[in-house]
Amino acid sequence: MDLMKLGASLLSNVLGDNQDDNGVMGALGKLLGGDGEGAEGGLNLQALVDRMMGSETSDSLTEIAQSWLGDGENAPISTDQVKELIGEDKISEVAQELGQDENSLAETLTQVLPQLVDKSSSGGSLLDSLGGAGGIADMLGNFLRK
Repeated sequence: MDLMKLGASLLSNVLGDNQDDNGVMGALGKLLGGDGEGAEGGLNLQALVDRMMGSETSDSLTEIAQSWLGDGENAPISTDQVKELIGEDKISEVAQELGQDENSLAETLTQVLPQLVDKSSSGGSLLDSLGGAGGIADMLGNFLRK
């Protein structure tokens, strides 16, 4: 699955058809990019999920990540949580490139991120890379012990 194309398509659908595909892919790469382990198609969703489940984020982000990885309904994420997760500076920079304001882009990401992580974990691929349900439980247990 080409996650970059999927993400760009989801982002373009929300932003509107007046966006250049290459510009949207470049913007998405800046927001969620990476070349490290877990990066597929230029996106590093594993790093995003790791940050959501890390000790420096709120418990609600951990619960949201688990819902996105699971087979049930995706929990919503707020614009403030998106800004916390990705960084306001990065969102502001990319919003300028896309001709959007920062809050509009953050709002768009509240719709795109759950779908993108959910679709990338279909069949368990992203979940498996985190050690499956047991790995998530271990991560959560470690987090709660801190």
